[in-house]
Amino acid sequence: MLNLTPTQGRVKWRRFAIVAVPAGIVAGALIGLTAQGAIASSISVSGQEYLITASKLTGTGFEQFGGQVSGASGDQPVIISAIHSATLTSLCQSVTVGPVTLHLTAGGGGTPVSAENLIVDASGQTGSQAVFHNISIGVDAGTLTEDPGTAGAAGGFGQQADSMEIDNLVQHTWLTTAGTFTLPDLSLGFGGTCG
Repeated sequence: MLNLTPTQGRVKWRRFAIVAVPAGIVAGALIGLTAQGAIASSISVSGQEYLITASKLTGTGFEQFGGQVSGASGDQPVIISAIHSATLTSLCQSVTVGPVTLHLTAGGGGTPVSAENLIVDASGQTGSQAVFHNISIGVDAGTLTEDPGTAGAAGGFGQQADSMEIDNLVQHTWLTTAGTFTLPDLSLGFGGTCG
């Protein structure tokens, strides 16, 4: 008589290694490239804007041009701001998800938030004062060079500057990407808002 009871709890370690080792190598390479800024990490809220504020944004290698993002209610026009190297003092981010608000703060304890290859797709932004150094306005968006590897559509309106500062920044944002994003004094929780 045959025993048809399946064997449980046994792992074929050789087969497991054949699958796991290459996957681990690829994952490690991707994490390493992201940490070096060669691959952008992405933070987004699907189909929903979120609020970002900072008491001061400074950056070098600034570009700005128009674009669009696809959301739940269709394509949305956005202002795409690319900064090769940025710092944000007293960063705050809040997003409402269902009945609760997720609230993040960082960079308020004397060491600002820093980001490399920062790209923000926003529907609008304001500041109490903005200063741009060596700015060129009306440049073909496809020829922007201040943030290497980032440019808009050829023939589109663009502007760029060697460096910039914005005081009391308020952004209504759809998508933020960065090669690296360092958040000192990080606090994440529910409730509260920015502003």
